[in-house]
Formats: sequence, C-alpha cells, structure tokens
Amino acid sequence: NCVIIKPSEISGATANLMAELIPKYLSQDCYTVVQGGAEETKALLQNRFDHIFYTGSQRVARCILQAASVHLTPVTLELGGKCPCFIYGRVNITAAARRLAWSKFFNSGQSCVAPDYVLCSPATRDALLPALRQIMKDFYSTEPQNCPDLARIVTPQHWTHVMELLGRSNGKVVMGGEGNQEDKYIAPTVVVDVAEDDALMQEEIFGPILPILTVESLEEGIDFINRKEKPLALYVFSDESSVVNTVLNKTSSGGFCSNDGILHMTLPSLPFGGV
Repeated sequence: NCVIIKPSEISGATANLMAELIPKYLSQDCYTVVQGGAEETKALLQNRFDHIFYTGSQRVARCILQAASVHLTPVTLELGGKCPCFIYGRVNITAAARRLAWSKFFNSGQSCVAPDYVLCSPATRDALLPALRQIMKDFYSTEPQNCPDLARIVTPQHWTHVMELLGRSNGKVVMGGEGNQEDKYIAPTVVVDVAEDDALMQEEIFGPILPILTVESLEEGIDFINRKEKPLALYVFSDESSVVNTVLNKTSSGGFCSNDGILHMTLPSLPFGGV
C-alpha cells in the first residue's frame, strides 16, 4: 500500500518534522508527505484514492466527503466531539479526580478523546472540587503558567476561540479562568453551575476548560448522554460494577473506559474510532 500524508498546517513544527523524517526511514516510492493549507488540500482531493482517512473538524470533513463522492472513494473520519465523564455512585474521589485531571488537561485539553464535561451528583461535585484543587497544585504548581508540564494552545486563533467560549458561559468559574494571549496560555479551568444550553456545551471545547453539570440519578445522566451526538469516547468513574455496566449497556460511543481516561486508545489490540 502507498500513502500520501497531509499533516495539518496548524501544527507547523510537527508537519516539518514528518516531512524531514519520513523520507529518511520509509520508502519514498510508497510514502509521501504533502504540506500546505486549504488550497493544497483541495488540489490533493481532486485525485482518485482508494481510501481517505481524516482526523479533524466536522466542517472540513464535509468538504472531504463532498470531494470523495466524485470518485466514490470510501472515507474514514475521526472527528472528536464532546466526550462525557460520568462520575456516579460509590467512588474513590481522589483517584477519580487525579485521572480525570490528567486526561482532561493533557496537552491542555487539545485531544479528541479528552473528557469534555463531567456529569455527577451535587454531593459528588462538592467532594470532587477540593480534590481537583489539590491535584492541580500537584500537577502544575501554584503558578501553572510557569509550569513546564502545561502545554500552550496551538494557535492564537484557537486561544481566542476557547476564551470566547468561556466568556459566553453563564457558569461559575471555581478554578483557573486566567489566560495570556501572547503566551497562548489558558489556566486549567473548572466551571460549575453549567446548564445544558450553556455556550460551553454547544461544541467540543478542545481546551483546558472543564464544565461540571449535576444530575440527580443514574438514569438522568444516561438520558443526558443519549440526547447528544454519540461521543468518540465515554468515561465512567464508579466502584460499583453495576453502574459501569448499566452505562455501558445503555449508551453508544466510539470507545468506553471505566475508572480512567484516554488509556483505551493506547492499546493497539483495541479498535479506535467513532460511531
């Protein structure tokens, strides 16, 4: 099989590294890296391929599907979305908070499988917040902007977009909220009292902002998840196997992980993708 690789122009350093290393270690007759922006991508898609695999936004995915339809080329899309994290029942709140924080704020939330929002009871929320505060200090110190372990937002445009989402939210910021445009820095942020129609709940955040919504029962949480588009990943934290199994059996998602986050996609033996 031969492959043409088109890395994102937004991540220029990564694209340049791929263009440098792939010809060194793989056959140039079989693997080619094409760089460029939207115009180069449009030109590339005019060719007939056996298969197209795309990771990115729904907006660009629609353009790719339209171009692929000319040649009836099959397409595989990995589009991210709003991945829920449901914390319910008896749970080790410290362990849950630590794993939630790591999977959410890894790469400053710029991961397609990052937990996008939390569903939990009011009592669980009240226990979760102090645990998250302590873990944020453990992970990123009391001055996260100076912490070398906290990534920056990929572009100034995306920094503005994420901060505008936060600014339009009617929720209450209880951790973080600060940002520095010049440094492309956004503090790990937690927002409570978030409604279902809040600005933070209308699209994938793709940044270090974690909304927490409360539900009164297991069934209410499941109904909430099922009202939304089927997520790329769904996370459940509970020490009760009946809770985990109920959520697993009554929801649909690309991937499912209990009592941890992101790790399911690191297993090469498991399939990965959306619904």
